[in-house]
Amino acid sequence: MREVFAKNSQEVNAVVKVKLPRISKEEILDLMQNASLKELGERAFAIKKQLHSDNITTFVVDRNINYTNICWVDCKFCAFKRRINESETYILSFEEIDKKIDELLEIGGTQILFQGGVHPSLKIEWYEDLVRHIAQKYPQITLHGFSAIEINYIAKISKISITEVLARLQKCGLSSIPGAGAEILSDRVRDVIAPKKLDSEEWIAVHREAHKLGIKSTATMMFGSVEKDEDIIEHWTRIRDLQDLTNGFRAFILWSFQPAFTPLQKEFPHLHKASSNRYLRLLACSRIFLDNFQNIQSSWVTQGSYIGQLALLFGANDLGSTMMEENVVAAAGASNSMNQAEMISLIRDIGEIPAKRNTAYNILEQF
Repeated sequence: MREVFAKNSQEVNAVVKVKLPRISKEEILDLMQNASLKELGERAFAIKKQLHSDNITTFVVDRNINYTNICWVDCKFCAFKRRINESETYILSFEEIDKKIDELLEIGGTQILFQGGVHPSLKIEWYEDLVRHIAQKYPQITLHGFSAIEINYIAKISKISITEVLARLQKCGLSSIPGAGAEILSDRVRDVIAPKKLDSEEWIAVHREAHKLGIKSTATMMFGSVEKDEDIIEHWTRIRDLQDLTNGFRAFILWSFQPAFTPLQKEFPHLHKASSNRYLRLLACSRIFLDNFQNIQSSWVTQGSYIGQLALLFGANDLGSTMMEENVVAAAGASNSMNQAEMISLIRDIGEIPAKRNTAYNILEQF
């Protein structure tokens, strides 16, 4: 099975070239709960330097386009979604999307992160038309789009398989898929925060099928809701196991739950935004545990630019996206922003070499 997947893994930054020691679930739990922040940072930074000895820290210039805010899934942690009969709902027209892409091209962007709510009536043909339109009009833009829950629901409403959805969108121009919707890959947690959403195995299955087709993806984690340390480790184990099989994940991104204005905060009033200490501890532990992931992104969007910078000393080798537009996290009250010049400055400030990359983590320009 591994040989079949390997045929689809021929890209410069896809393979972890350094053999790292494998940490057990028991060992990482002990580190999470007992190691000092300083120790975790030093250990994660050393691993980063093993994997990225060129001293280069990357970033991508892109735009997050949410094509609709209509969603039937009703995740309790989301302040962005709207039910179809509520006010302030929208579906972007192709012309509106074109305008957003034109604006991205003006600042040298190379990628759009394309995702929306899970619309209850849009079928595969609508998505095919959309992807084909973008790919044909903007061949220089990489389309990184549609979360596992979107792919899964398109298959259900269109009465076709997940593999067919992915293959048809790939044929139209879809390049890769994001890790959105993973939250915590523990069904104990998912049953509380998103009971209508995919279960953990279904999320993994979408990414497994994508990887089989040669569609790369990213893996994410949202922490800071109702999970325990053991749930976090279950999540890391699931994605590490799939990466062993497919080598289809390009990166891991950790971000913190933003409780403001969400139904989950009303249900659990004690929930507050996770501390920077907690973020850095978990980021370092993810770098230590995910030995088969080449790239770890910093989440400055939820943490702010300076903690985002500090994350580069705790295992992250990528500052993520300039994110010309962000709506989902912003709806919960987080309004951090950063442009290319600021990213370059933050990277240089810690003595590393800034480099603009594309979706595949291939370097386009060094600064």
